[in-house]
Amino acid sequence: MVTAATENDRRAKPWHTSLWVYVLLGMVLGILLGKFDPQLGVKMQPFGDAFIKLIRMLIAPIIFCTVVHGIARMANMARVGRVALKAIVYFEVLTTIALAIGLLAVNLWRPGSGMNVDLAHVDTSGVQQYVAHPEGLNVTQFILNIIPTTWMGAFTDGSVLPVLFISVLCAFALTQVGEAAKPLLDLIEAASRMLFAVVGIVMWAAPIGAFGAIAFTVGKFGAGSLVSLGKLLGGFYVTCLIFILGALWPVASWCGFSIFKLIRYIREELLIVLATTSSETVLPQLMRKLEVLGCEESIVGLVIPTGYSFNLDGTCLYLATTALFLAQATNTHLSIGQQLGLLAVLLLSSKGAAGVAGAAFVVLAATIATTNTIPVASVALVLGIHRLMSEGLTPTNVVGNAVATIVVSKWEGALDEKRLQSELGGAD
Repeated sequence: MVTAATENDRRAKPWHTSLWVYVLLGMVLGILLGKFDPQLGVKMQPFGDAFIKLIRMLIAPIIFCTVVHGIARMANMARVGRVALKAIVYFEVLTTIALAIGLLAVNLWRPGSGMNVDLAHVDTSGVQQYVAHPEGLNVTQFILNIIPTTWMGAFTDGSVLPVLFISVLCAFALTQVGEAAKPLLDLIEAASRMLFAVVGIVMWAAPIGAFGAIAFTVGKFGAGSLVSLGKLLGGFYVTCLIFILGALWPVASWCGFSIFKLIRYIREELLIVLATTSSETVLPQLMRKLEVLGCEESIVGLVIPTGYSFNLDGTCLYLATTALFLAQATNTHLSIGQQLGLLAVLLLSSKGAAGVAGAAFVVLAATIATTNTIPVASVALVLGIHRLMSEGLTPTNVVGNAVATIVVSKWEGALDEKRLQSELGGAD
């Protein structure tokens, strides 16, 4: 569906006309505005929100068209099940490693030790909506939520998994219809091409979205107000880097590609999620780029949407790091057994934190309420810096899912390795 020639034409343009340059310029201007005129910077938030909404309106139909066309063309249901199983196993292993790294890191540098926070003197009004009605972590409810209430509801409630569920059902049905389904498949392929063309148009609004989002962040959460929590913030960024170098780098090397070249290849997407703090904003573009890299369309269509709910490495790092920080800050002692229990709960709860901005904070509050060990009101301590921590977790999520797609494609023999090396080696 996506040809290498398209990407080569894009790369043939001078570097200063590339989208990532304009995104970076938008971020720089946003930082300057937020620093020198914070009030005006905060007012720029609608630009970031508008860009996120533009992308969100395209996600459901793109997933539907990509998954239906990819699986129906595969015409091998046993292979679909095999790919899904491989992906889930990979997701669980990597997210468990992420949680373990987060717990180990915060135990070593102990950012909350010595804070001795008295929650009686902490303003918790901003988190009452999360504390009073935390989202449930019931496994049964999580599974039931994958099934939409109505057919169209899958496309309107903003969740990825119901769309994926409907898409797989339709793909299976079309394979049973056989040759008579070919006109419909051709129509779906044409619709997919149209949607990706729309994404190409919308992405040129990314610099404006990045400008508005980063101006709001800097204007609202200036560096001066973050001194007391700087150790947590800096340590979390380092932990994300440790995960990329300590977990994703070996996996990428084992599969024969450079993690650094991959990061350079998706730099536009990473800059966008850095500014908007929502990995959802680059889902369509990420799928397109992974197809260009040589990953089979059907693999991309299955792994990326599923990974956006089941393979959130950065979110796992955030949840483990922040939960243990709050325990340290409030002098709540957690034994090794309790920390392992917390890890088990986080392994489940992280699956509910889709790539939507702010979802990780909701899951954090729900997790702490469920474990009943750390004071729930303590989440107020990190409310002010959650958006800044999201600037570390969302790029990590994107890199993790890009690596996962390449790995599963290679396992399945659905990766054009010559094309992969050519594209990564030629990225400018």
